[in-house]
Amino acid sequence: MTLEFEAELALGSFRYEAAFRAGEEIVVLFGHSGAGKSVTLQVLAGLLRPERGRVVLDGAVVFDSATGVNLGARDRRVGYVVQELALFPHMTVAQNVAFGMPPRADRQARLMELLELLGIEGLGGRRPASLSGGQQQRVALARALARDAQVLLLDEPFSALDEELRTALRRELLRLRQELGLTIVFVTHDLREAHLLADRVAVFDAGRVLQFAEREAVFRRPSSRRVAELTGVRNIFRGRLLEGDHAGSLVEVEGLVLRCGPVPAGSQGGSAVDVCIRSERVNLRRTEPDPAAGGNQFGAVVTEEFAYGSTHSLQLRPFGAGPAVESELAARPYEVLGVAARKHWTVELPARDLHVMPVE
Repeated sequence: MTLEFEAELALGSFRYEAAFRAGEEIVVLFGHSGAGKSVTLQVLAGLLRPERGRVVLDGAVVFDSATGVNLGARDRRVGYVVQELALFPHMTVAQNVAFGMPPRADRQARLMELLELLGIEGLGGRRPASLSGGQQQRVALARALARDAQVLLLDEPFSALDEELRTALRRELLRLRQELGLTIVFVTHDLREAHLLADRVAVFDAGRVLQFAEREAVFRRPSSRRVAELTGVRNIFRGRLLEGDHAGSLVEVEGLVLRCGPVPAGSQGGSAVDVCIRSERVNLRRTEPDPAAGGNQFGAVVTEEFAYGSTHSLQLRPFGAGPAVESELAARPYEVLGVAARKHWTVELPARDLHVMPVE
């Protein structure tokens, strides 16, 4: 199964322009509310017609502005689950699931297969109001799959559920992807959810895709300061590129020379660059800074600390040159290091985790 997507349209003053490709994988559309994520699903489902673009599902063109092809929503093999679910309250679970099923000789067998696949085989005769939130979500997923969907579109389907149910349903989704070989396009603004589910991530902002890449590339190597900000990077510094190539670079940040990752294409020595590192990649050491480590180790003092149960966030200010940084520690390392009783630390910024970006 393959998906090719390219679309441009205007919705009032909002201008949308996006393109990406997908295979049998989970593509997460990530970004703030109003960034264009749900518009993408509506175009894919045939509910919105772009001004220009092309949508191809498994080799079949379902929309092409150049040739006038525009297959209706009913004729696209797409399953669509929205946040509100939209289950029919007067129908049973079995009737809801069977509602969108195309005519087929084994209709009843297919219905039972779907109920069993989603773990709701004993609920066929019940109505949605009598189900838990998690059970309703499974019914909605089964109804979407009943269309013999090639692509499953999910618009923040778990956002109204408690964390335990969300965790269970995320695992269920990963299982379905593996068992059925589906292409899944999943909308979320939850970083943890994106990290858990995504094979690849499309970062949306103001109607455009700023970066589309494998999950780790987006989170560890954002293409720009804006992508870094949207994906939760707290440490972003403006610096001056001294030298570098595809193997590594030297960047001056607030008077401190740091060994960093590769130089972005087009950057020249002396030019301004942005450098970022995720908080969980900032190391704290109880030893004195190692001169051999250069500027990547420096003394700092804790100025603020925030506890989030399983993690602790520390704000650190350097004694001399260099940037203020945030370090995030899991609860166990926090206890082992004795962070609560100590204010002065050596901060280490590993060169492989210092990502260099062009200034926009």
